[in-house]
Amino acid sequence: MDKDRPLYDTQAEWVHVEFPEQAAFKAVYGFAGSLGTIHLEGVRYVPKGVQSRTLLVFMHPATTLQLLPMPRALAARGLHVLCAGSRYARNDSALIMENVVVDLGAYIRHARETWGYEKIVLMGWSGGGSLSLFYQSQAERPTVTHTPAGDPCAITTAGLIPADAMIFQAAHVSRAVTFADWIDPSVIDENDPDRRDPELDLYHPDRKPPYSAEFLSRFRAAQLARIRRRTAWVKETLETLKKRGGKELERGFATHRTMAEPRFLDGAIDPNDRPIGTCFMGVPETANNGPIGLARFSTLRSWLSQWSPDDTNAHGEKCATGIHVPLLAIEHSADDAVPQPHTRRIFDAAASADKSMTVIRGANHYFVGQPEHLQQAGDLCMDWLRQRGLLD
Repeated sequence: MDKDRPLYDTQAEWVHVEFPEQAAFKAVYGFAGSLGTIHLEGVRYVPKGVQSRTLLVFMHPATTLQLLPMPRALAARGLHVLCAGSRYARNDSALIMENVVVDLGAYIRHARETWGYEKIVLMGWSGGGSLSLFYQSQAERPTVTHTPAGDPCAITTAGLIPADAMIFQAAHVSRAVTFADWIDPSVIDENDPDRRDPELDLYHPDRKPPYSAEFLSRFRAAQLARIRRRTAWVKETLETLKKRGGKELERGFATHRTMAEPRFLDGAIDPNDRPIGTCFMGVPETANNGPIGLARFSTLRSWLSQWSPDDTNAHGEKCATGIHVPLLAIEHSADDAVPQPHTRRIFDAAASADKSMTVIRGANHYFVGQPEHLQQAGDLCMDWLRQRGLLD
């Protein structure tokens, strides 16, 4: 426990941020993105009676993160914490990463100009890691003018304010790269998930770990090939809609079997302390074609922005080369959601002169049943922030 500070009672405040929507095509259902205005909702945790010039900002592309233990644990230590929700909160089927960057920028501007915080620390947790890297790289040097589908986006005109530091924790390289690691390459027919190549079926009863290097090489190549076939169909369909010149501008579709990661079943691949035979969504074979797997439901534009590793702008490793603020990278050694090499890849790629990386041994993704590891993570972040003059 950080003995320099007591624990505080905290209060949760509902946050509403709104700004004009410029896009001609509306990708959000309902009030949140209608009538020319984007409405964003978040939760700010404020320790009772504690003022601060620094705000920690957690943001995931498709959820608000306010129920995670880390934001509340940091607030209880006396830090001001914002859990920010994008316009796509709880529904990533139409999510455009470029729009989420603009949403994050609106929160940071609100924090600076309305709340008066002097310092902003981006807390890149899980799927929020690559988002934070994408945001910071564009805030330092805005270059992205269009989405991968060719639609104009507001990144270069939004006046993004760079954060002052970044903590990358239990986070993956990008949604697209993770998807390429997890998609089931055995699917032969995208319209019939029961048509599969048994030679590439990770869950075939005759296929048991450990997997040979030859099988893994063929499996990984087939995963990427499936994504590229799907991406080619997405681009062709989108181009067909554009050429028609009608009012049908978008289309939704399902992608079956997207949770076939050999690391889930074979502990010899990138070994760490993760449990084998399970994953953060439960039994891998069950999750493989369940209703909430990665990219299970998507629009054409969202697929290119989120799930295509060849097209996404939110590739954390590439974005990391454009960030220069202090960076702390934290790997959880028993993480059952983030592939073991991802944290090191981000750390190595980051252009920050002040960067450090540590591994919390035995920590799972959400610190489930691990109060001691949560305490260790809190101490680590507090010490790192204090050393950089980011604590009051």
